[in-house]
Amino acid sequence: MATYKEDVGTAVTNYAGNSPGVVDGELWYDSTAADFKYQYASLTAAGAWRAGGNLNTARSEHRGAGTSTSALMFGGRTPPFTAITESYNGSNWTEVNDLSTARATLGGAGASNTSALAFGGAQPAVTNVCELWNGSNWTEVNDLNTAREQQGDLGTATAALCFGGHDGSGTVGVVELWNGTNWTEVNDLTTARRLLAGAGTSTDGLGFAGYTTTAKTEAYNGTNWTEVNDLNTARYNGQGAGASGSAAIYATGATPPTVANTETWNGTNWTETTDASTARYGVGASNQGTTSSSLIAGGSPPDSVATEVWEGPGQPVGVWATGGTLNTARYTARSVGTQTAALAFAGWQPPYSVLTESYDGTSWTEVNDLSTGRQAPYAGGNQTSAVTAGGEASGSNTANTELWNGTNWTEVNNLNTGRRNGGSAGSSNTNALAYGGYTSSPSALNESWNGTNWTEVNDLNTARYGIASVGASNTAALAVGGYPNSAITETWNGTNWTEVNNINTGRDSFNGAGTTTAGLVFGGGVSPKQQTESWNGVSWVEVADLSTGRGQVAGNGTATAALCVGGEPPTTGATEEWSGSSNIIKVLSD
Repeated sequence: MATYKEDVGTAVTNYAGNSPGVVDGELWYDSTAADFKYQYASLTAAGAWRAGGNLNTARSEHRGAGTSTSALMFGGRTPPFTAITESYNGSNWTEVNDLSTARATLGGAGASNTSALAFGGAQPAVTNVCELWNGSNWTEVNDLNTAREQQGDLGTATAALCFGGHDGSGTVGVVELWNGTNWTEVNDLTTARRLLAGAGTSTDGLGFAGYTTTAKTEAYNGTNWTEVNDLNTARYNGQGAGASGSAAIYATGATPPTVANTETWNGTNWTETTDASTARYGVGASNQGTTSSSLIAGGSPPDSVATEVWEGPGQPVGVWATGGTLNTARYTARSVGTQTAALAFAGWQPPYSVLTESYDGTSWTEVNDLSTGRQAPYAGGNQTSAVTAGGEASGSNTANTELWNGTNWTEVNNLNTGRRNGGSAGSSNTNALAYGGYTSSPSALNESWNGTNWTEVNDLNTARYGIASVGASNTAALAVGGYPNSAITETWNGTNWTEVNNINTGRDSFNGAGTTTAGLVFGGGVSPKQQTESWNGVSWVEVADLSTGRGQVAGNGTATAALCVGGEPPTTGATEEWSGSSNIIKVLSD
């Protein structure tokens, strides 16, 4: 008769210590500690703002509707007053048909980019005009009873509330309910105010903040308004989102001055959480977004195109940990490979470095030198098959190219144009890309390597140097940031460069790891030089900082397992290892 072990196998593995091979939730037996253990991924306690696609038209004092993946922005000041409407699909904004009436400081509601309501506003006189969006066109429908601007708003295109605002002569507390056909006056706010925000539904809503600078919050139950707990930061002219009155988010505004503060509501209290990347007021928001996912767009000063997407708590936590130190401290070096099998070479010690070091996941070992000492070259490949080209050597740009075969460097055909401090990508010594950099000025040049020759291919859209490199081959790469403190990101598809969503913090003299669908950038020239941002193929989000802020770093690896090597100031050989998520290990107790 077969045993359970023979039929099923060992259900619980034995390991002397913490097992490196387990997955989330898997149980193992630690024979050293005589304990049963399991692990799970650590998740963020707070949310984060991620850069989204830019509006096509910079503006402020507009209104929004929908969610973070299906949003609409309409009206506002460009200046002057505008009727422009834009639709968002989770990645990009597209201009669609305009409002019938151009206006700013209007109200808005709606569940998606195909169903929205725009009401009131100023043009410059206050108006009571109401328009309905069906996904293609705006149609004028029944007007508000009280013309006004700077009102609070919440709900959908078939069930909305308009509350408070300014009627042209003073601040009002008047509230009106939209039933899909008509506006009806209902019970007033407890406190009249303007430049306030709202969240929720017409039967379970929330109104908060407002002018003159207040933290006041009121809850609506479909009949009456009741004062509840205040915001932590009194302000006005920010924007809110929430699909119910028990879970809302409020971001940005003016106190004055302009602030980036973000707070979330749990039905009882407001909690301060991660600030937006940019302090501003007069933004538009996805009014039916949630505390897990919503967006803000535009705002001032000055009038902006920036979109930020909120990702709520529960994201995997990434963390930097100390790795082995280079034998020779330097900056503007380059590194290829993985977190456990890497190569670092060139750089400035001073002087121009010929040194090459190999990393096994624990320590660096010096191996055979480059033929030409240089700093800030281009690089691609892995620990056993790499290419480096260009850089600065002996005080001027070089075009020199060398190949690494796992043992030695060999000089081969040069770059067409000598330059330094650009971006690069590649998987081996037969496959690389060298883009941007510095000749006698910032360059947009792009060259592709096939193992024998460099060929000029289509240029970057924006000339720059000090670029962070992300990419695994000469057909798929990202060019991120660059001098001076640029936030621009471009993606390469093997033929052309296309501008995509910006990083949150513009910078140069930093580096990256990963691919065009899952990347990481870190360090850089903006104090405190610790910022790390993660790319999901669509947008960037700020994640855990480097332990030591520095610029002119080398980088390699993936979005979940990267290395940051060397840098300055001061000149360092420090290595930090990125883990895309940190695991919590639990011991089963009796």
